[in-house]
Amino acid sequence: MTVLICTTENSGIDRYSQELAKLLPVTTVRTGRYKLELDGYWLVDYLKNLNDTVHYTNQHFGRISMCAGLPFIVTVHDLERICFPFSAQEAGEEVSLKKDSQAIRKAEAIIAVSENTKKDLLKYLQIPEDKITVVYNGVNHEAFKPTYRPILSSPYILYVGSERPRKNLGRLLEAFAELKKVPGFTDLKLIKCGDPGRSDAFRDVTLQKIKELGLDSEVIFVDPISDDLLSAYYTSAKVLVYPSLYEGFGLPVLEAMACDCPVIASNVSSLPEVAGDSALLINPYDVQDIYSSIKRLLTDDGLRDNLVKKGRSHCMSFSWQKTAGQTMNVYHQVEQSIKGR
Repeated sequence: MTVLICTTENSGIDRYSQELAKLLPVTTVRTGRYKLELDGYWLVDYLKNLNDTVHYTNQHFGRISMCAGLPFIVTVHDLERICFPFSAQEAGEEVSLKKDSQAIRKAEAIIAVSENTKKDLLKYLQIPEDKITVVYNGVNHEAFKPTYRPILSSPYILYVGSERPRKNLGRLLEAFAELKKVPGFTDLKLIKCGDPGRSDAFRDVTLQKIKELGLDSEVIFVDPISDDLLSAYYTSAKVLVYPSLYEGFGLPVLEAMACDCPVIASNVSSLPEVAGDSALLINPYDVQDIYSSIKRLLTDDGLRDNLVKKGRSHCMSFSWQKTAGQTMNVYHQVEQSIKGR
């Protein structure tokens, strides 16, 4: 039987493992994702005692899998640190990332959360295609649905995510600053929902950008919140803008659609694949395109209604039940392969 590793933080990667833990009839081991160096020793010993195939639910467990020495499946959400590296890395971090890449190559099977992530695995790590199965993330339709409650007296644009450079929040802020100059949009706000990301320095950069653009009283920060409250934020928003330069999947796109919130998303990486024709796609490198697309959606009721209708239908084809079923199929294939040796 396969053992599932479930991480306890609050990002999309963690939601993936947590939703699978609810649905898969397998042993689950819970651990922190940001504390691998601290938790690694007990986790390795615990897994060795179980002596089963392990499903590492994100690619950063590679450094653990090399020590455990057990057959394993790994889910790769993205190759961000290869495709979109940070400007600087500590030496120890570089070593850990190399271990992760080595481990991905040694996996019995790899689950990629999108065709785009599969493409990156083929291109950057030269993984044999027959080792990779694409299994999309899902939406919890019990949690994410139209939820009407007072959020803000002013109309607002919503951004959900961290402030990592690849999330491209800076260009969204520039586009928003231009919108604020247009008559009729002076009371428009931007709500930014989620923590800064792995470093507080990301928040410092964001606050500096807001100050430079004169938006100090126009951007509202909301810490990570419950799914029920997040659904209300989606439902009341004029639009979710998701301008990332790189994503492995992009859960907020589907969550917003499930809450009848129209979506503007980037036309790069996995986002066209996830959004389909149910979002307004933009060039994330072009501030003018971001600006004009938001303005168009805010002033064109027919476009907005069409995107809401399309999004409501489109997101229904994604569910965690489907994700769990397809994941279980991968488990069975790996178990049969190991038995046949």
